[in-house]
Amino acid sequence: MNNKVSFLTQNFGKYDTSSIDSYMKIGGFSALRKAVKMEGEDIATLIAENKVRGRGGAEYDMGRKWSQARKVPGNNHIIICNADEGETTTFKDRELIKNDPFNLIEAMIIAAYVMRATDGYIYMRAEYACFRPLLLNAIRQAHKYGFLGKNILGIEGFDYEIHLYSGAGAYVCGEGTALIRSIEGKAGRPRMKPPFVKVSGAFARPTCLQNVESLSLVPHLLLDDEKVYQSYGVGDSVGTKMISVGGNVRHPGAFEIPFGTTVRDIIYGLAGGIQGDRKIRLIQFGGASGKIATDDILDTPYTYQDLRAHGVMVGSGALCVVDERTSVIDFLRINQDFFSEESCGQCTPCREGNLHIKIILDKIKAGTATKEDIAVMEKIARVMSMSSLCGLGETAQNTLRSAIEVFPEVFAVGGAEA
Repeated sequence: MNNKVSFLTQNFGKYDTSSIDSYMKIGGFSALRKAVKMEGEDIATLIAENKVRGRGGAEYDMGRKWSQARKVPGNNHIIICNADEGETTTFKDRELIKNDPFNLIEAMIIAAYVMRATDGYIYMRAEYACFRPLLLNAIRQAHKYGFLGKNILGIEGFDYEIHLYSGAGAYVCGEGTALIRSIEGKAGRPRMKPPFVKVSGAFARPTCLQNVESLSLVPHLLLDDEKVYQSYGVGDSVGTKMISVGGNVRHPGAFEIPFGTTVRDIIYGLAGGIQGDRKIRLIQFGGASGKIATDDILDTPYTYQDLRAHGVMVGSGALCVVDERTSVIDFLRINQDFFSEESCGQCTPCREGNLHIKIILDKIKAGTATKEDIAVMEKIARVMSMSSLCGLGETAQNTLRSAIEVFPEVFAVGGAEA
């Protein structure tokens, strides 16, 4: 199987990312011109027919999401592009911004047409500040050429502006309601739902929130008359996926792969194998909140259904490969340090749960943990997943809970460390 494809990444290296003229020479904004001759619902249907699931981690049917969003009454909807990408080992959206910024702008304008939006926001993590000039330039040039502003492409009432907003580096702002509060100038903390953001999101206006990869697919799908996208993939996992591979591999990086590529081909093919030909201790799928597996998963196809059958998920598209030099407990402690630092502290289960699990993991490392400590830790992890206010607290202990299942010997008091 060809393990690397270029459907979503087909524009990479083919135009000057600082020039809209250069982008238009390779067909840029052709998708937008086609879109405005279609009904918005037909565009949502096209996305659904390609079985695109949101690439931010929730895996929600994107066509259905757009269809639902456009049915919300009003003509002042907001489109938000989530470019926060704060999950560890996740950096595939960065590559899309860096190598194809005009495609992202075009995608947001198409989304605005479908959902009758008048404003769009790109919420970019603070660490990506180096890309601000690139995106601001793309927005300015799109405005100059009539792709933004009033009566876009001469269509009466098609008015749309894109705003670039940088966060302050808080991982919790990757959660939709926290991100929206940050855009509104408030502390980036999650809020209760309902109301759901599609009805009352940013500035109490109907809001559709998608991540960079999800949006970036749309222009390519609109121009895919030969249905190339549907020729990739396996079963319900149709098309291609941007992934990012990090950890103890020889060639960490972001790659576009067809669904169905095996985990082995990803790690030992695209990423060049393990440094020093060492053995794999574990692989974490989907970022810091992802679950883990051993090297038994290597021959599993990278699809939504196959990974789920092995207890892990696609999630953010990240794979963190950890070799035998790092113990399971040390990896969990590092992962827990991240969540203890990034919890916003608003809700008790997450604020206190992360703190106490960190303490117990340190006791396991020191060899002083008791059976009661282990039982308390499992209980806290379970309670966090059921009662935390947002996705951070709900998923923060996914790694720990999966480690208890995959490496039970590590948590046996008096047992050997793996």
